Amino acid sequence: MAAGLFLDEDPERAYKHAAFARRKAARVPGVREASGVAAYTVGKWQEALSDLRAARRMSGRDSFLAVIADAERGLGRPERALEVAEDPAAATLDTADRIELRIVASGARRDMGDLEAALAELRVPELKERRARPWVARLFYAYADVLAELGREEEAREYFSRASAVDQEGVTDADERLAAIEGVELVDVDGDGIVWTDAEEFPAENEERD
Repeated sequence: MAAGLFLDEDPERAYKHAAFARRKAARVPGVREASGVAAYTVGKWQEALSDLRAARRMSGRDSFLAVIADAERGLGRPERALEVAEDPAAATLDTADRIELRIVASGARRDMGDLEAALAELRVPELKERRARPWVARLFYAYADVLAELGREEEAREYFSRASAVDQEGVTDADERLAAIEGVELVDVDGDGIVWTDAEEFPAENEERD
């Protein structure tokens, strides 16, 4: 519980809690899962793989596949990441986990220098989704990011814009990427929405003009 509590705000502290729990109860699936996720968060890829694979064996759950695949990428093994992504169990994942696995597979293709294949990994029916959910924002963003690297700026602008529109939880920096394409600067975000500016600043109406 402590590892989960600190995972976002203090990953190192979360890892220490999870490592302690693992020493005390390594045969409990939930402990191995927490330990694996905490290790992954602090970049301990091999440890994350060991714990998450153990958690999968003990629990029979496949929801860790995306994290397992990304840990393989962290170890510089994109080919193994793709093998994980092609596991038959991937078809049984819920939508959020399945999309996350496709994003990791796309990243593995990019690691291997194949941008067209990276884009193809993300061509899924959910690209037509319009509901504001974190996984939708991450899918749009990943698709836009590959398009941008391919030099397809107009299409990248469209999908960064879509990501921004559905990213209510701030899981991406789509606003900043969209601003960079538009050639404007994101100044602030407040209750009234995003404030933008371009390179030239204008005095307020009540300021004295030269």
